[in-house]
Amino acid sequence: MRDQIEHLKKRVGQGRITRREFVGRLGALGVSAAMANVMMAEAVRAEGPKKGGHLKMGSVGGESTNSLDPAAAASQVPYYNLNLFGDTLVEVTPDGSVGNRLAEEVSSSPDAKTWKFKIRKGVEFHNGKTLTPEDVLRTMERHSNEESKSGALGIMRGIESMKTEGDMFSVTLKTPNADLPYLMADYHLQIQPDGGFDNPGAGIGTGPYILEEDEPGVRHLWSRNPNYWDDSRGHVDSVEILVINDATARMAALQSGQVHLVNRVDPKVADLVNRAPGVSIKSDSGPGHYVFIMHVDTEPFSSNDLRLALKYAIDREDMVDKILRGYGSVGNDMPINAAYPLFDETIPQRSYDPDKAAEHYKKSGHDGSPIILRVSDVAFPGAIEAAQLFQESAKAAGIPLELKREPGDGYWSEVWNKQPFCASYWSGRPVQDQMYSTAYLSTADWNDTRWDNEEFDKLLLEARAELDQQKRKEMYSKMGRMIRDEGGLICPMFNDFITGVSDKVQGWEDDPTGETMSGQWSSKLWLA
Repeated sequence: MRDQIEHLKKRVGQGRITRREFVGRLGALGVSAAMANVMMAEAVRAEGPKKGGHLKMGSVGGESTNSLDPAAAASQVPYYNLNLFGDTLVEVTPDGSVGNRLAEEVSSSPDAKTWKFKIRKGVEFHNGKTLTPEDVLRTMERHSNEESKSGALGIMRGIESMKTEGDMFSVTLKTPNADLPYLMADYHLQIQPDGGFDNPGAGIGTGPYILEEDEPGVRHLWSRNPNYWDDSRGHVDSVEILVINDATARMAALQSGQVHLVNRVDPKVADLVNRAPGVSIKSDSGPGHYVFIMHVDTEPFSSNDLRLALKYAIDREDMVDKILRGYGSVGNDMPINAAYPLFDETIPQRSYDPDKAAEHYKKSGHDGSPIILRVSDVAFPGAIEAAQLFQESAKAAGIPLELKREPGDGYWSEVWNKQPFCASYWSGRPVQDQMYSTAYLSTADWNDTRWDNEEFDKLLLEARAELDQQKRKEMYSKMGRMIRDEGGLICPMFNDFITGVSDKVQGWEDDPTGETMSGQWSSKLWLA
């Protein structure tokens, strides 16, 4: 039997039989499906990446208003494009640690206030220019600029000064921060020539693929960079992203072979897709969360009683059962869950309570007019149905929730972070400091609930400087409770990252830090 298994492993590693065939044949030999999948992964790794071919993805999260400026990336397609043409200084690896990219060494002062990044030599931008530490400095300066409106602006505000010396780029922080390398892994911080000041949307970086065609909201085509510095990535000749915002059309494209993988598989069809010939479902639990966000500085949401009324008026368990269908867990009106190492599991879980909701609604003094919740099916899979469930559970508490369905094109530029109450999602971040700095620090550009709390900001800065992990955990716990009880976030559920993948695709790596291999599918996958 051992010879038969080794023969099958060799064939699957060469791409000569599909995953389904491999699992089926091993099943006939008495091997469990779980063990067969482990053996398949081993076989694929042993054979090594195959070069060549044209890899196609069907993706939600593309709009006609998208640009290639890393600072502006706010949805899936721009996020994927950044990882195609760019590199960051460091990355967060699937096991949650920090790995080197354009920085080949990272070191810090004993108090974690000054950090140095040794910049890799011999790296070339797509325009032929050689990467220098000055390019790194200029990139960080641009994302520190208020006018950039960068998604990393909240992170950059923690920096006191930056400089270059020889092959080093160094950062001195306002307060020490042991998590600084994680912050430098933020996907917005793709290193660009001269920081991108001349043309931030040119799509020029040091990454594995070079831009060929850019049709925002339609498609993006990339060809392999022949001078890419990392020969362990960038295996296919070309990558194409097709914008397919409609979930049904996206699944049809996968099953018909029009594309090799699709993101954001709706949980209600995931098991059905997994049974289809030639494709499989990949799912990872992590920090991603589906949310409804309120601007706390805008009426009627400036009343904390109204915010609490809406938080008690949502039936989380029912929503998780009907929307996620086993591909996620219940949220608690804070952006942190057990995926974070310093998560406090003792924070009480908020539950649906129409009586408490009605009580807070009455105390808010709201005039009874419809409360408008804006929603679109691009906000997250099942967003429309989730909003309808919210509307029904709120109705039982006497809260008049009115849904306004918005078009997908323009949702992330015209609705999210602009309208006072809408559906949204966050993919999460590797550490709490980064999540809070990006979306809850009062000065963060992506503070999409308009949370402005002096005590919270003070705690965030103190937590950065605290090297005692237990004390730091207590600080984060207090911050989480503040957001839960006073903030504008309604977080009913944490979602799994669900991707549909053709059996022709090899090299899949489970990565709980972000969807579709934390956005690195294009550089790590290859075709059989």
